[in-house]
Amino acid sequence: MEQEKFTLLRRFQYTSEAIIFQGKLESRGIEVFLRDNNIIDSNPLYSNAVGGVKLFVKTEDYKRAEEVLGEVSLFAVDDENQPIVCPKCGNEQIDMVTSIKDWKSFMSFAFFILFYIAPFSVKHKYKCGGCKLEFN
Repeated sequence: MEQEKFTLLRRFQYTSEAIIFQGKLESRGIEVFLRDNNIIDSNPLYSNAVGGVKLFVKTEDYKRAEEVLGEVSLFAVDDENQPIVCPKCGNEQIDMVTSIKDWKSFMSFAFFILFYIAPFSVKHKYKCGGCKLEFN
């Protein structure tokens, strides 16, 4: 019996990230194998120690899997799936960030820390990867 060979495609900090890409690949008929996801699910702080969740694909599917994951944007997009553009420099490398800049968001964060519940007043903004401008 011939053993199938798998090749490492990507590493992820958390299992939830790997599952998103696993679903994308499996929807295109590419078989996926996750490794170290149970360790990280039991204690997320172990992620750096074990090198994250590893996503493997069959060696013969590696090139096609790279193409599929190349279609996935790593940056923020709008409702029409178009990249969000920085109003200052025109860069498309935009990430969504949360910030504590006003009294209301600070109190929400402090309440979260004190009572171990999710904050209910957090402002989401976009931050440009080039000029570091934060905008709505």
